[in-house]
Amino acid sequence: MGSFSGRWGHGRVVALVAALAAVLLVAACGGGGGSQGSEDGAPYTIGVSNGFISSEWRTQMIQDLERVNREYMDEGLTEELVIESADVDVQGQIQQMRNLINRGVDAIIVNPNSVTGLNQVIKEASDAGIVVISVDQEIPAEGATNVVIDQGEWARRSAEWLVEQLGGEGNVVVINGIAGHPANEARYDAVKEVFSQNPGIEVIAEANANWDQATGQQKMSNILASETDIDGVWTQDGMARGVLQAIIASDPERFPVVVGEARLGYMRLWNELRQQNEDFSSYGVINPPGVGASGLRIAVEMLQGKELKEGVLSGEANNTIYVPIPGVVNDQNFDEWYRQVRDREGEYVLDGIISREKAQSYFRQ
Repeated sequence: MGSFSGRWGHGRVVALVAALAAVLLVAACGGGGGSQGSEDGAPYTIGVSNGFISSEWRTQMIQDLERVNREYMDEGLTEELVIESADVDVQGQIQQMRNLINRGVDAIIVNPNSVTGLNQVIKEASDAGIVVISVDQEIPAEGATNVVIDQGEWARRSAEWLVEQLGGEGNVVVINGIAGHPANEARYDAVKEVFSQNPGIEVIAEANANWDQATGQQKMSNILASETDIDGVWTQDGMARGVLQAIIASDPERFPVVVGEARLGYMRLWNELRQQNEDFSSYGVINPPGVGASGLRIAVEMLQGKELKEGVLSGEANNTIYVPIPGVVNDQNFDEWYRQVRDREGEYVLDGIISREKAQSYFRQ
């Protein structure tokens, strides 16, 4: 019998060896499915750490994340989300994130319970090669990229509206969210800055109502029992309807100016009061629960190896992508916004999610 090379010819042997080498290379890279996704690591497993669930806003955030993730799943880019969602303290959220690290996720979308309390676990995730995206709340942690609206600007708009309505002077009550949460602190810092520029504004009472409607109503009722000379109220989303209900129940001789929110429950009450009193005025800046899904879009681009354009990141720690605030609800455009949402059920929050094209615009092509 002749040799193998003699029967096949040297050229055929070389070609066969090359073909086998190519097959082995693809296998070593985890390929073989023929799709682009299989070559770059897709489908990606994405985890979600949500440490506060006592809010309709957070429920809608998770729904938005699941809906946008289905788009990517249909294309073979992602798998089902791995969701850790419960009311937990900082230590509990650290455990959430470690659970996700141990699951071997490719990216983590986190809505953080603390400005700095998650720094170490975020570093652990980053060191493990996991993309970490902080949404809703801006944190300085090394290894995290923030995808948020500008919470200071969000609060500044309504504070400036309140000052304008009061003509630059008056006694103001402040009802805040959860003390120590990054978004809460950023918001109230901006509000205090606006008030400091208007020395005629005096804050006569403050309370934290944990972004909870019923708690907001109770805190406002307590303040109304001891303070009778209130000209205006600044509050945050999740509490404005409760605050307004407390004021209505107190039947004041003079109705204070109240900052509102871009949520259906509040807008229904706003609409009722407009019918009863044409002078009633309010103002709500949209705080989109869809910012979580916007963060997911950024994470998918990063997982595909894309690099952010120079100048996209900003903020105090230069690790933040500020996505647009979708808009405001005011007396001039109330009817237009209300028509769009009035038939929805529950406590729907006016929303906004960046498009895939918008997400891609942040990256080098």
